[in-house]
Amino acid sequence: MGTLEVGAEAAIVDRTNFPYSGLPRARFEDNEVPMRAAPERFITDTTFRDGQQARAPFTAAQVLRLFDLLHQLDGGSGVIRQSEFFLYSEEERATAAGCRERGYRYPEVTGWIRARTEDLAIVKDLGLRETGLLTSVSDVHICRKLGLDRRSALDGYLRVVDAALEAGIRPRCHFEDVTRADVPGFVIPFARALMERSRQSGIPIRIRLCDTMGVALPWPAAALPRGVPRLVRAMTDEAGVPPAWLEWHGHNDFFKAHANAATAWLYGCSGINCTLLGLGERCGNSPLEAALVEHIGLAGEDRLQLGVLVDIASYLRDECDAPIPANYPLLGAEAFSTRAGVHIDGLLKDPETYMSFDPQRVLGRTIEVVVSDRSGVAGIVWWLHARRADWAPGRLEKSDPRVQAMYRDLQTRYAAGRRDDPNEAELSALAEARLPGYIGRNTATTS
Repeated sequence: MGTLEVGAEAAIVDRTNFPYSGLPRARFEDNEVPMRAAPERFITDTTFRDGQQARAPFTAAQVLRLFDLLHQLDGGSGVIRQSEFFLYSEEERATAAGCRERGYRYPEVTGWIRARTEDLAIVKDLGLRETGLLTSVSDVHICRKLGLDRRSALDGYLRVVDAALEAGIRPRCHFEDVTRADVPGFVIPFARALMERSRQSGIPIRIRLCDTMGVALPWPAAALPRGVPRLVRAMTDEAGVPPAWLEWHGHNDFFKAHANAATAWLYGCSGINCTLLGLGERCGNSPLEAALVEHIGLAGEDRLQLGVLVDIASYLRDECDAPIPANYPLLGAEAFSTRAGVHIDGLLKDPETYMSFDPQRVLGRTIEVVVSDRSGVAGIVWWLHARRADWAPGRLEKSDPRVQAMYRDLQTRYAAGRRDDPNEAELSALAEARLPGYIGRNTATTS
């Protein structure tokens, strides 16, 4: 691809990977990168920075409430290590200061600024110990967006890093658009320069690998610059970046944000940067709740309070107008619902038949059944059971003539052309007609 001397007029774009007239092309090497998981894994949150770029702004009160909930979700485990904030408006600075005044160890409040020495004054005034610096690394960003060449861009970035170190602020360099960059020609030399400054100053300098366009690939044979395993290993093995100082930030433009984030963990990157519900510009970021699933699968639950995820989802939906698809994993309205008769039949016999974990114990959520044209007789039985306060498995059988009659009544309506699910009042009327008094005053409270 080139060297640090590439000029502004060159503005390299690798057309073998990025033809622009079509979708990006996947390229592979003959060898696969062996897995080597980071010895420590943690999550950083960017809901209040990148997440705010895709929605109406949160109010200060909403940010404070969500920050409190993130703290409760972490449970003192340190898994949700940091949360970053824009710092440019008065409201942004006041909100970041308000979160910092909470005094929480986790998540730590950090900033995000442009790579300009004058912006460091904002960070210093707020008393933040760490800030992100936007340090673009692809030629298309350096040359076409910034109007610089590689050498002048690198020198400018390092001046700001030096100023941060002098002020006692931990710099976190955001390698913007790294998955379209010249890794050996610019990314590694830049990272090595940062590590040398860290050694001289005694202050950790963290690097965030930003898959800005969502083009990264999780496969171990994928070539640079898009292959996550090869990119992470280049940073740790060739540039000498400690895994604990390395972080991944991905976008979901090609459906791989979560896969790429988990892959970064598995190949030596300690941190992954996420947002609640995957909020973020264009197609969003790596979802924080998905990262928690991966962390638990790798390391157990620690002190995480997973039930708080439900509170977070409710608050985002009801108070922040954040839409949550009904089938969204863990948190969607129908995440633990089924309309399939064969599944409902299995659930009646043993919930573990169609549930890999107990949603009530883990999240405080119940298994739900939706009576529909596909729910069968089992759906009727479940619905009836769920509305009896004295419900016990086996109280009614699918073979019960009254249940069969209620099922036939409903199927007759579908045969006549209906297309929607029956509502509560309609099912109650059918039940009263075929099983008089069965529900009655013993009706259980249902959602």
